Amino acid sequence: MAKIMTKFKLTLVFLLVATITFAQKSPRKQATGKIGQVSLTVDYGAPSVNGRTIWGELVPYNKVWRAGANENTTVRFSKEVTIKNTTVPAGKYGLFLIPSEEGEWIVIFSKKNDAWGSNGYNEENDLLRIKLRANTAAKSTEQMTFSIDKDNGILFNWDKVLLLIPVQ
Repeated sequence: MAKIMTKFKLTLVFLLVATITFAQKSPRKQATGKIGQVSLTVDYGAPSVNGRTIWGELVPYNKVWRAGANENTTVRFSKEVTIKNTTVPAGKYGLFLIPSEEGEWIVIFSKKNDAWGSNGYNEENDLLRIKLRANTAAKSTEQMTFSIDKDNGILFNWDKVLLLIPVQ
């Protein structure tokens, strides 16, 4: 009986440690879809607003941001695509944003796709940088999302920001 109780206690401790280790406030999510014959996957940590001021505070303006929470946000293309007149080979890329209070945001596709947040970002690994205008949504989106628009590209939406990354 003592052996059974010891095993039971060890199992409970293991489950508690696993739950604490793997529970994330910003769950890992994936947006998948197709644009033409190309399959796309955006893998990201999805933070929530939670009453915080996002732009300019939690996410500073004019600084590289990992476009999500925790691990690097990544984009995978099954085939070559074109983004703003630039050919991007099939593959997996780190996705970073540089938000701007006024003017255009910078979207970065990095050849390094396994960084932890923005700390692992290095401009030398940039495959592509583009400037895009972010739009203001009428309603706030609580949890950050990426989605694939089959006709236009990758749509980023969080708080009151909408940003469409054109992919062909």
